[in-house]
Amino acid sequence: RPPAANVGAGAPAPNRGGPGGTGAPNPFVRRDQANDPGRIGANPRSPVPSDPNEPDVAQANPAAQQRQQRQPRRQTTPPPPPPPGMRTPPPPPPQTLPQTPPPPPPQTRTPPTPDRSPIALRDVLLEKGIVLTSYTPGQHRIVCPMCGGGSTAERSLAVHVDDDGSGCQWMCHRATCEWTGGASTADARPSFGAGSGRNVDANGERSSAVFGSGSGASVGTGMSRRAGSGPGGAPKLPAPESLERVGPGALTDNAKQWADWLISRGISLEVAERNGVAAQRVFSPAAGEHVNALVFPYTRDGELVNIKYRGSDKSFWQIKGAEKIMFGLDDIAGAREIVIVEGEMDKLALEQAGIKNVVSVPDGAPGKVRDGDLPAPEEDRKFEYLWNCRAALDPVSRIVIAVDSDGPGQALAEELARRLGKERCYRVTWPEGCKDANDVLQKEGDAAVRGSIDNAEGFPLRGLFRFSDFQDDISNYFGVSEASEMKGVSTGWRSIDGHYRPVPGELTVVTGVPNSGKSEWVDALMCNLAVQHGWTFALCSLENKVHEHARKLVEKYTGEPWFEGKYGGKKARMRPETMRAGLHWLDNQFVLIRHEDDELPSVDWIIGLARAAVMRHGIRGLLIDPYNELDHKRPQGQTETEYVSQMLTRIKRFAQHYDVHVWFVAHPRQLHNWRGEAPGLYDISGSAHFINKCDNGIVVHRNRDEKLGSLREVTIHVAKVRNKVAGAIGDPKLEYNLTNGRYEDLK
Repeated sequence: RPPAANVGAGAPAPNRGGPGGTGAPNPFVRRDQANDPGRIGANPRSPVPSDPNEPDVAQANPAAQQRQQRQPRRQTTPPPPPPPGMRTPPPPPPQTLPQTPPPPPPQTRTPPTPDRSPIALRDVLLEKGIVLTSYTPGQHRIVCPMCGGGSTAERSLAVHVDDDGSGCQWMCHRATCEWTGGASTADARPSFGAGSGRNVDANGERSSAVFGSGSGASVGTGMSRRAGSGPGGAPKLPAPESLERVGPGALTDNAKQWADWLISRGISLEVAERNGVAAQRVFSPAAGEHVNALVFPYTRDGELVNIKYRGSDKSFWQIKGAEKIMFGLDDIAGAREIVIVEGEMDKLALEQAGIKNVVSVPDGAPGKVRDGDLPAPEEDRKFEYLWNCRAALDPVSRIVIAVDSDGPGQALAEELARRLGKERCYRVTWPEGCKDANDVLQKEGDAAVRGSIDNAEGFPLRGLFRFSDFQDDISNYFGVSEASEMKGVSTGWRSIDGHYRPVPGELTVVTGVPNSGKSEWVDALMCNLAVQHGWTFALCSLENKVHEHARKLVEKYTGEPWFEGKYGGKKARMRPETMRAGLHWLDNQFVLIRHEDDELPSVDWIIGLARAAVMRHGIRGLLIDPYNELDHKRPQGQTETEYVSQMLTRIKRFAQHYDVHVWFVAHPRQLHNWRGEAPGLYDISGSAHFINKCDNGIVVHRNRDEKLGSLREVTIHVAKVRNKVAGAIGDPKLEYNLTNGRYEDLK
């Protein structure tokens, strides 16, 4: 027992029981004595338990105990009396029996320490096969575990979590299933390791562990509690009377020492007392002797679970074998917004600034962020306190992580967010020159502490941004010149530029009846962009042979026919040196995407090679011509409309990510009773998604009636333009030059 404090004459006796002042009920309740009223302060002469951190006294030697045991006596039947007159033989000499040691006493296995973590809603739902990505109050949609969502794995199960996070109701919206039900933590059947989803055999051993995911992590801990130094491996928690409260009023010398230290750190004694801070003379593993230590009690539902000690040499230690939970856990009960800090002093500092819904981690920060995936809960020893506190943490919708600003502190913030779910986590940035909350409190004051918490920024989420994240791009777009590509580039035709200007990152769908010149027009457009703007292209032209496609492009570039003949008219064919110059230009501006066997290429295969072309050749445009020549194997049960929608989505993602303009040529479906009129975008074979998802929709149509004008007149119907900066709907006309394949504005 530590020496009694010196109390002056006439001074009131100090309260050594705990916070609350003289005569107040003590909040520290030892689990191993909770049902024994004679052990907790009932008898003032009851012995004080041994120091929980002091090495145990060695037990008696089992071998010596065996030597002290008596040899069991042999039970014999007395011999019959001799006949009368017969001489009684002398008794035989005593025989020394071999000393056989008795068998060792049976070894009793100490049962594992039960996991007393409260049951969380996730544990109850896991028994139903329901695993959510988070357990915050509100509506959630997942794949139904009863019907599997059908052939398309539809997320048909709607789960509504109650506002207090303790219960939920669910319903499957598939007509063939319609599974409904509800669950609550109050209905959970208590068992060994309740809430962890574990099975326990007859001997009290964990036989298996069942895990699910929640907030991006697993359910349950599955951990074997470290054995404590108490009976049966239980933790040896100190007696309440051995703790000397730190708070207002008369204090012991030990408590006064720590009270002065807390005040020097900006913490009032009222805040210290409300959090149960105390002093205790206790054995320090670091010092190897008894020291006056500061006590931070870890409680749950008012019950003492663990203690963290702080020595004057800034050493820290905890009760051996005690459950790891968070400091201040009762202060966040039922809260929807909480703050997590790195140390107990930061928790007190935030309360000093008026923020009480705060908890502290028990073990400080890791050295760095763990590489790879999160470990299974039974292996996640460093963060087992999160799983032990999951009943309180799961319903929280906003978690502010206010840890230290150094490297380990930032690693802790990242590790906490990975386990709690980054979508509900926010990070605090402390003022310049301040490391943590207590540092800010001392240097800047409580207003700066509150301001830092209020201005916490959300953790970056992949794919989720704010407009301010693109402030530079938006500002640059406001100041672009008329010649900027962001407003679209000139097509080379004055009549077309008023309606259509290609913008990098967009998708243009081109259609037209057969022999209308849609592929020829796209080729002429790419040649103009290559000559005027230096664009390079990847061509996946499945209807053109390589030498034929080369001829068409070189003719458009040089303006001279490849051959003499009918289509060349009286114009002489190009000279060999012109042809070679054209091929050199062609080789610099275009790359080919072609399948080297007789199999049809898929869209994913084309996009994969287009990515490589971006990295290797810096292409600015991609041509896929035509849609019906591609491999369109789709999963069983998927309609063509669904397939086209997903295919176009993948193409648009490629275009936007790599800033490449994509031209996709698609044939219209068979037109019945066709009389020569131009088709519409909704006539494209396959799906209406061709017009719904494209950025620009163009129909190329050639005049086939001499009464209506020249047979070389081509109308470019710009039927859709999503970006009004780059164009507008209209029907500009061009004239096709049969000699060199070029298109020219009408004169």
